[in-house]
Amino acid sequence: MEHHLDADMQAIHTICKDLAVRTACLVDQQNYEALVQLFTPDASLVRPGGEPLVGRAQILASYQSKPKERLTRHFVTNSVVYEADLNSARMISYVLLWSAAADSPLEAFGRKADVRQVAGQFDDYLVRTEEGWRIAQRSASFQMYRE
Repeated sequence: MEHHLDADMQAIHTICKDLAVRTACLVDQQNYEALVQLFTPDASLVRPGGEPLVGRAQILASYQSKPKERLTRHFVTNSVVYEADLNSARMISYVLLWSAAADSPLEAFGRKADVRQVAGQFDDYLVRTEEGWRIAQRSASFQMYRE
């Protein structure tokens, strides 16, 4: 029985880490409708320097207000799941954010990135729902940057 629980917990860790990467990918693709489906209907999200957004509609409106010409790439790493059980988990993930202007020239190596690179993190509380695992609370913050 103990081995079965270990397998369950390993699966939960994998699912949680996938959610962190999947949310970043959807933001980079500007697919905000799919993004908000990875949050619980009453989720709370604090974007860096922002006020808490509550519920999928507020989260969606916040992301839709971002300039479409701003391209981003979120590199999510060092995700650590802790305080996990079969129905909830806490997780921290480090994030490196690069951005560029969509109208900058496309060169052999892609578009020239903005000078500023930002290192931050996601602090997530995830729960098992009828829809599967979802983010109930996320606090996204910046810790350092380089210009």
